[in-house]
Formats: sequence, C-alpha cells, structure tokens
Amino acid sequence: MTAPDRTVLVLLDTPAEGLRSPARELLTLARSLGTVTAVALAEPSEATLAGLADQGAASVLVVDLPGDETVGAHLTPVAAEALAAAAEHRGADVVLLTSSFVNREIGALAARSLSAGYVYDASGVTVTEAGLVGVKRVFAGTWDVECAPTTSRSVFTLRSNAVLASSAPVPSAPAVERLAVQPTERATAAVLVSRTPHASAGETSGRPALDEAAYVVAGGRGTLGDFGPVEDLADALGAAVGATRDAVDEGWVGHDAQIGQTGVTIAPRVYVGAGISGAPHHRGGMQASSVIIAVNNDPDSPIFEIADFGVVGDLADVLPQAAQAVRAHKERAAQG
Repeated sequence: MTAPDRTVLVLLDTPAEGLRSPARELLTLARSLGTVTAVALAEPSEATLAGLADQGAASVLVVDLPGDETVGAHLTPVAAEALAAAAEHRGADVVLLTSSFVNREIGALAARSLSAGYVYDASGVTVTEAGLVGVKRVFAGTWDVECAPTTSRSVFTLRSNAVLASSAPVPSAPAVERLAVQPTERATAAVLVSRTPHASAGETSGRPALDEAAYVVAGGRGTLGDFGPVEDLADALGAAVGATRDAVDEGWVGHDAQIGQTGVTIAPRVYVGAGISGAPHHRGGMQASSVIIAVNNDPDSPIFEIADFGVVGDLADVLPQAAQAVRAHKERAAQG
C-alpha cells in the first residue's frame, strides 16, 4: 500500500484550544504515512482549523458525543469508542495519538475494538515493504526495538519530540464532517462525578510542560535546595524544569517536576542534569533524551557514563555562565 492510499487518523488532544507542539509533530508524521484526517472530540477552534490547514490535513472529523459531561470524552472508554467509530467510518488504516498517560489507555482500548496492532510510546514510525514499523526505546532507554503490527490496522502513540514538526509544502483546506457516536453501557459503567483540573508547575511558571518540552534542565541533590541557577538556565533556553526524586523528597520542588521511574518519563532533544548523580531510577526517566549534558563536581558520577557532554564543576558557577551565554547568543541572532 502506497502512502497516498493509506488513510491516517490523528486524534487531537486540545481541539478547542489549538494545536500544541506534540499534535503538530503527530500531523507531520501522519503526512508521511498517508492522507490525514484529524479527529476532534470537541468543537475545534478557528486556531485549530488554521493549524490543520497549515499541517496539510485533508479533513476534520468532529465526533458528537452526548452533551452530559459525565459520559463525555473525559472518560477514556468513551473516547476510545469514539475514536474506533471514527476509524471504522473513515476506513482508516492507521490511528495516531500523542503518548500521554490518558492516550495510551485510549489507544489500547481503541486497538482492541478495531482488532488492530498497538504500539505505544513509539519514537518513530517507518514504512517498510512489510508495512509499518514502530521504533521504541525500552528498558530505561538502553535498547532500541522495532515493532511491526501484523494486522491490517495499526494504532500508534508517539512520544513528544520524536519528530521535528514542519508545515505542509502546500496548505490544505480541510473539510469538516460530523459523526454522532452514542457510547455503550459498558463504556459508561463508571461516570464522571467531579473534575478539578490542577495547573502544573509549567503552566503556572509559563514554562513548557515537562513531558512535552524539547529542552529540560533538571536539578538534583547537588543543588542543595537552591534551584535558582536551574530555573535561570531553563528560562534562558525556554526549557522545562525537572528534578530527581531526592530533590522532590526534600521538598525543594513539587512532585510534578520529578523525572524517573516513579515520576515523569521524558525524551527531550536536550537534557541538562545539574547536581545529579545519575541513579538508575532517574536514568530510567531521561535516558531516551537525544542529547544529555551533565554538570557535576564529582567526575566519578555515573551520569557521566551516559552523557554526550560533561562539565566537571560547581553548578552554581557553571549554570549562570551558560545562561548568560545563551542570552548573549539570542541577542546576537536577533540583531542579525
């Protein structure tokens, strides 16, 4: 099957707000796989429709669910049934989702309904003579594996920063279609009683979300509780701020900043670890980063074993100099 013959569905995470970076990455990948239909479980905004045109989407399928929020798209079984119904309606060959905690569950439930092969947390999807192949990094980032679904349909969730988002060579004019879906009793066996969103540290600080950020600056026990240099460099880079479990346990930062096996798993383009020894439970959450930079005054720290670049020195001296250099570079670039 050639790419133009393949129908690719992309589930939008925030259709009422616009296209965040992970959605643009997903749409960029989808264009390389076939003809793209975006699926929205809420009314898409004008900004979203403009973004889909920029990304070359052929159409938008708006799924109408019951108006009562207790059985709406906030329930993963309901969202999964809506996505599966959209795939059946379109005759989709491939379904793509961003790899959030919620979407991994939606993808699994939809794949079961569609009798589709399912690959989650993919860092890429390639086309071979045998079909589509999902590339995954597993075992705390120590192995790269390839997973090839043997079914006629495939469902993939894609990790943030796995693809460099780009606009379509020629913008599209996506047609908007609606599809009414009535959830089954099984999907609504549990209903939403209350929903209280809590702002993440990234939302309150203006920094990107940790699990989506292309750049992350993390601090550990070596900060001695002073995250000022970490935050300063993060702001200079436009990065998210992360932390080790030790820093969180000490109360220096909130739990939503924790990176590791019991925290957030990240795969940014650049990770800077300051005052971090590189314990296995932390490495398991960041070892898939494209470029790892370590700053530590102990040259024997295990993090240097996996670092692409290492600086032996006091983070209180190194990070402010790095932040100053980044800002100076940005100023020169702005001046042309």
